Amino acid sequence: MCVRRDDEDFVLPKCIFRLSSDIYLSIFHPLPPQKSAAFMVEPIQGEAGVVVPDSGYMRKVQELCTKYNVLLIADEVQTGLCRTGKRLAVDHDGILPDILVLGKALSGGVLPVSAVLAKDEVILTLNPGEHGSTYGGNPLACKVAIAALEVLREEQLAENSRLRGEQLRDGLSSLIGESAIESVRGQGLLNAIVINQPKGAYGDTGKAWDLCINMQQNGLLAKPTHGNIIRFAPPLTISEQEIDQCLDIIQKSLHQLDE
Repeated sequence: MCVRRDDEDFVLPKCIFRLSSDIYLSIFHPLPPQKSAAFMVEPIQGEAGVVVPDSGYMRKVQELCTKYNVLLIADEVQTGLCRTGKRLAVDHDGILPDILVLGKALSGGVLPVSAVLAKDEVILTLNPGEHGSTYGGNPLACKVAIAALEVLREEQLAENSRLRGEQLRDGLSSLIGESAIESVRGQGLLNAIVINQPKGAYGDTGKAWDLCINMQQNGLLAKPTHGNIIRFAPPLTISEQEIDQCLDIIQKSLHQLDE
């Protein structure tokens, strides 16, 4: 998403692009870079079905934003805090956005907590009294967030996410060719399988929905999207044995799909 600079004509048009090696040619479409104030992006597209960009994508985005004096905003509500095998998804490319949005894992599931982080030259443009929030700085929420961050670090959950994610993708990939799974993608413990049927619109049901029903009946919960994609985002604390159990349920449910 791009944000226009012109305050008199402030719009939020979508930037249409591919998450591939030719992304850099169209990243600021439809706004030219000279008129773009900010570029906001998910390092991995979550609701789109866990679409993982090429390695180095975020680094190239940052280079373009720096070149044209455009703010880079990373939406890490889904990908942040160990979900992708590193503390932040942008860490895979070794970059630091101008603004970073966090949520979900920030509270460890205890309270709804979110946060906006920014570089000094960005956040310090706000003077005292210029910005406020009804629940901003809530003492209980802040204490919960600090505790959650300590657990993530002390229990090395980024490393567990990386290892268990690799285990899950390896197991799912072994089912390609002998089941309805067409492809597997993901990073850390944010993964998805694509089912061999045409893609639909967001919220459409199809074979992926039927497979999710089978898995639910066999003891595993997962969410489909676009009619042919199923996302898997298990707890960061999941064990090697539990991943094996999940793979057994998925394989059993796939076989039931063909019956």
